[in-house]
Amino acid sequence: MKNPLNKSILRLAIPNIISNITVPLLGLVDMMLMGHLDSVAYIGAIGLGGTIFSVMYSVFSFMRAGTTGFTAQSLGAGDQQEISYSLYRSLCIALIATVIVLGLQNPIEWISMKLLNGSEDVLRYTADYFYVRIWAAPAVLCLYAFNGWFIGMQNTTVPMVIAILINVVNIAASIFCVSKLGMGVRGVALGTVIAQYCGLVTALIFLFAKYRKYLISIKKEILLQADKLKRFFKVNTDFMIRSILLILSIAFFTNQSAKLGDDVLAVNMILMQFFYIFSYFTDGFAYAGEALVGKFTGANDKVQLKKTVRLLLTWGLCLSLPFTLLYWLFPDTFIGLISDQAEVIEQARPYHIYMIIIPIITFAAFIWDGIYIGATAARAIRNTMVIASVFVFLPAWYFLMPAFGNHGLWIAFLLFMLARGVTMTLMSKKAIGL
Repeated sequence: MKNPLNKSILRLAIPNIISNITVPLLGLVDMMLMGHLDSVAYIGAIGLGGTIFSVMYSVFSFMRAGTTGFTAQSLGAGDQQEISYSLYRSLCIALIATVIVLGLQNPIEWISMKLLNGSEDVLRYTADYFYVRIWAAPAVLCLYAFNGWFIGMQNTTVPMVIAILINVVNIAASIFCVSKLGMGVRGVALGTVIAQYCGLVTALIFLFAKYRKYLISIKKEILLQADKLKRFFKVNTDFMIRSILLILSIAFFTNQSAKLGDDVLAVNMILMQFFYIFSYFTDGFAYAGEALVGKFTGANDKVQLKKTVRLLLTWGLCLSLPFTLLYWLFPDTFIGLISDQAEVIEQARPYHIYMIIIPIITFAAFIWDGIYIGATAARAIRNTMVIASVFVFLPAWYFLMPAFGNHGLWIAFLLFMLARGVTMTLMSKKAIGL
């Protein structure tokens, strides 16, 4: 721990881990609220509804990743003007995206209902959820820009405070709306809307309180500078493709789960919570990687860059081992926290193995994501995602699911995550300059 790079990694990672802990907690609370109602259709609706928004926001989530990379590199190069304009350009995209999403909400819902598989009850509850939660879109999209910028500025404490506030408010509001007002899935969605706007207000307060000197006057000729915009959109387009393919892969997994029936959908959505729990812990180190790799890339410090990458991967491996042990020792206990329905707990038992091996299989992909984003190696991260999703996940699903059912679906998904880690490792020397 005497290594100063380790201290920098932990200084950036720990606030992200603390804030990320509240994210799966929110998902668990949502599942618990629905899991203790009188039908598994509520669990399925939360899973499908969340998938719709994950896919929709994936189109724009490049704003956080791209903003982090550009801001960190500008900070490393000591370019104060570009630090400011990294935020300005991202917020402009967020405002445009807001108009698109709210203006197209009816077509988005219609297309989603046509593409998703689920029972009539599940789809009806999913639509109820969608038309409430859609009004959180302006806050969500702007927060992508703000959080990416704060992380690029080597400050993960502010995003931590924002995330904790959002998730605490979300949990409290959802419990109140579901338990006290009896709003069902609408209550969970309304809790999300309230919380996201609380987070946006908090981000603005921090911006004006801590970073006022970067709020320079906006000059149109700089904001629209051709070479800056070209690089901004080229990098972010590749990040967008990567994000869309990732979320579509998870959405495809959810959709195929729904085809196997409401009970299997409920089991898979519960087990996926443990994938998300581990990912949010590991993302703490991935976000640290974004900030540090971006900074050292901007400063052209190859020595520190290589040390950072090695330490980040070591931390990812060390984090995966206790998660694997816990998932192996207490699978029923963890699943029972989400749903008290005996049939769901029983039906999940044949699939415990996938829950157990998730950490070992997936940690490299999560860590490399942060490294590639910090280096703005957008083309490479896009290509690795294409290989993993199109040439590994889909063929594996095609051949395995008909023969092995839900087991085949899980194996295909884990092969997809393994392929991401392997391909990014193999391409890292050329993509990152290691």
